[in-house]
Amino acid sequence: MTEVSVLIIDDEPIARRRMVRMLAAIDGVSVAGEAGDVPQALEQITALAPAVLLLDIQMPGGSGFDVLEQTGP
Repeated sequence: MTEVSVLIIDDEPIARRRMVRMLAAIDGVSVAGEAGDVPQALEQITALAPAVLLLDIQMPGGSGFDVLEQTGP
């Protein structure tokens, strides 16, 4: 079975930890990494090339929509 890699992007550490815990319970899903703001998210996306992004809407340095705009289609 192929693992689906997920990048968690949220400025709240508690929310990220909760997501990591929930995703750990799902077979075939692995957490590739975490980011707490837009610049860090863009860096992690480039470095890790995750299959799925879990994006917070409002974060320091921009929004989840900014991340989407800057990563392209």
